[in-house]
Amino acid sequence: MFVATVELFGRRAELEQLAEFLDCACERGGARLIWGEPGVGKSSLLDAAARLALAARMRPLRASGSEFEADVSYSCLNQLFLPVLAELDRLPPGPREALAVALGFGAGPPPDALLVCNAALLLVKAVAAEVPVVLLVDDVQWIDRASAVVLSFVARRLDGCRAGLLASARTGTGSLLDPRGLPEIVVEPLDDEAAGRLVDATFPWLTARIRQRLLDLAQGNPLALMELPTTLDLAAARAEVVPLSDRLQAMFAARIGELPEPTRRLLLLATFEGAGDVRVLRAAADDRPGLGDLAPAERAQLVRVDDAKARIAFRHPLIRSAIVAMSTHEERRCAHLALAEALHGDRERRAWHLAAAATGPDEAVAELLEEAAHRVMLRGDAFAAVAALIRAAELSETNSGRGRRLAEAAYIGAEASGAIDDAKTLLTDARRAAPDSAGSLHAANAAAFLMLNGDGDVNTAHRLLVGAIQTGGHGYRTEDPALNEAMHTLLLLCWYGGAPQYWEPFYEALGRLRPQPPDVLALASRTFPDPVRTGASALPLIDPILESLPGEADPTRIVRIGTASVYLDRLGDCRESSWRLVQHGRDGGPPRRHLGALMHLCLDDFLVGRWDEAEQLALEGQRVCAASGFSFFAWYFRYNRAIVAAGRGRFDEAYALADEMTHWALPRGVAAAALFAHHPRTLAALGQGDWDAAFRHAAAMSAPGVLASHAPHSTWVMFDLVEAAVRTGRTVEARAHVAAMRAAGVAALSARMALIQAGADVLVEVEDDDAATTRLEALLAGPAAERWLFEASRIRLALGEKLRRTGPASPARRHLLAARDGFAAMAAVPWLERTHAELRATKYRLTDVPPDGPSALTAQEFQIAELAATGLTNKQIAERLYLSHRTVGAHLYRIFPKLGVASRAGLRDALRHGLDS
Repeated sequence: MFVATVELFGRRAELEQLAEFLDCACERGGARLIWGEPGVGKSSLLDAAARLALAARMRPLRASGSEFEADVSYSCLNQLFLPVLAELDRLPPGPREALAVALGFGAGPPPDALLVCNAALLLVKAVAAEVPVVLLVDDVQWIDRASAVVLSFVARRLDGCRAGLLASARTGTGSLLDPRGLPEIVVEPLDDEAAGRLVDATFPWLTARIRQRLLDLAQGNPLALMELPTTLDLAAARAEVVPLSDRLQAMFAARIGELPEPTRRLLLLATFEGAGDVRVLRAAADDRPGLGDLAPAERAQLVRVDDAKARIAFRHPLIRSAIVAMSTHEERRCAHLALAEALHGDRERRAWHLAAAATGPDEAVAELLEEAAHRVMLRGDAFAAVAALIRAAELSETNSGRGRRLAEAAYIGAEASGAIDDAKTLLTDARRAAPDSAGSLHAANAAAFLMLNGDGDVNTAHRLLVGAIQTGGHGYRTEDPALNEAMHTLLLLCWYGGAPQYWEPFYEALGRLRPQPPDVLALASRTFPDPVRTGASALPLIDPILESLPGEADPTRIVRIGTASVYLDRLGDCRESSWRLVQHGRDGGPPRRHLGALMHLCLDDFLVGRWDEAEQLALEGQRVCAASGFSFFAWYFRYNRAIVAAGRGRFDEAYALADEMTHWALPRGVAAAALFAHHPRTLAALGQGDWDAAFRHAAAMSAPGVLASHAPHSTWVMFDLVEAAVRTGRTVEARAHVAAMRAAGVAALSARMALIQAGADVLVEVEDDDAATTRLEALLAGPAAERWLFEASRIRLALGEKLRRTGPASPARRHLLAARDGFAAMAAVPWLERTHAELRATKYRLTDVPPDGPSALTAQEFQIAELAATGLTNKQIAERLYLSHRTVGAHLYRIFPKLGVASRAGLRDALRHGLDS
């Protein structure tokens, strides 16, 4: 195969990989995933792959995901297999009928999902038996769920059948297409030489200054290199603060704004139509003959039309986003109505367009969507049916209609997940109960959790529960137990969704509760969603609630109090109650409460330095998730394992666990998990001394100078972001973030937050630097430093580094020694090594373990073990080594298992044996 026939600037290596892949696919099949940022050239590589395939006498079948068609079941598979529809007759009757029903070309009973997957594979093999075939799927991050399941199945079973699958997706977006085990091609930005050649070939008239500005702004992104020259004068006049994707979208918006209004209207139709079918566009634009209005967009190279296939394609998905962003509400509504009129033969897509155009309740459209849901169920896609029923409920004109449709959605959702054996019985009983708010709310509440533990669909679960709350007959009375349960579930769903808009219906419902929200819900609503803005107002509420914990017998209330305590750093007050639940769970008690208690213990363990226990409990949590059917919650425990692994220098493990979280979370809309995944990456980068990467990952949780709205866990990387910014010369960003922390009053939330604020103040050298250092010294001398061992040790290290550079060695050495002891107690190896290096710089001679001593012990552990073996108490050892007795205890906790002893009594013999051996 001749790669040079489709040469792209700087893509020789990628083209060779594609050529090699296609050669292999011709003989023995295979699959590849292409990852890259927007505009990096993924679609161009797929185009090149199609041309290479034709040159090799392979048959390319193409499809692309569309964010505006992702709710239409099997839409991507329909697009992919439409050119080979006639080949269905070559399949056996069972698979043929199943695939025909799934693709919407036949009627029949709901096909089993596995049967549809096998039918698709048989079709690919049937086509490949005559001529090798390659399936090319662009933008898989936007394909519908049902198609993703089928393509994931097919991708792993192409060996030996002369067929290949090549799919592309945006980096960082995730995809419902399961990437595990599939080889990947990561498309990086162009290097400087290739970018320069592309610019010179395309824009030879650019001056040297403008050319360099273009190269600097584009950062090797081919789309940016091609599109930005028209905006360079403006861009050069301002600082580089706009992300590249936003800059490109703004640039496309400017070009779209120059088009005639009829052209923009036609582009909006094409955007919402999704499949690029020119025939549908002609029918939708029947007020004007033909598609002549499309010409200005074609000349501007915003779209291209394939005459042979009667398909219109946008040059880049960002163009579609810009078109929608520039349109008015009425323009969008009219476009959807026109498409609905043009799609009379496609009842499902017509129903969705009418629903998008609805401005209020519309029973006729609700009935069409309900009918579409039933048709989707006949194709075996329960999740799409749930989404359609929820939207139908939103458009219903009566409470009974809304309740009926929501109940059916709840039933289907629970049935589809299959996560808990008695789910079907639970929801069926709820539907058969008297039609009151308790029945429907309990059903919706159960369905929401079952959806999470089935496929993790946060958005659908959120919409279902919001609809159930809004349509219930509870009158927002807080004595209604079903309503209270639903509100707590909704709080969690909003948190998982991670965006402010998820919280709007929660706050609306909370404000309507009468006479007032229950105590724990009121507390959690201020401390859990957005503590930097509302947490301080909850401080008077939390102590009375925490004081009730020792006598509290309700496991649900115990876990919810713990949840409300997380971001006020009061999980320590919940430890005893949490351990009761863990023991109860180990003895056969409710696994969900067992998991909730494990989550809270793991988080507290990390902060206070009980890292061995944190790892053990996190592994226990994953085992409970797998055994009990609560698969959704496993990400919490991956997170806890990842941050400890990062802290202890097991960087590959930390990154792998973080990547697992991201790949799982993004396709399911669990933004909270994707956000959490940046924390272990930040810690790992810090441990490796990669300050720039640490800054980027911390900034991904909350931008510098901003404490992101409804992203509470970003408070856990505030110090990380400031430290990384300072070390990479981003002084402005560091100061802005510290100022934002101070303006938000984070120090008032807890002693840990006060310690972090004081540490950050010293890092950026505030105006009264001596006073800031004095404040920090006072906090480090108090109980906060003993409790928050990891934070305090890191802040002591940073302070010691600063003092060593600016003054005598003695004050610096004092803090560095304390930091060393803290890091040693946690086995935080990367930070311990940094601390040792700083101590050496102060001319401090580290005490080494004798070369023939017990090798399992660190120097500090060996010293403590020797003293303990003489009979000294923890307090006496602490006084002699200038440590706290708690730190000594933490060391001994680690020393005993290393030496194989259970108490102090065995230390002397163990040490003597180690020295003699």
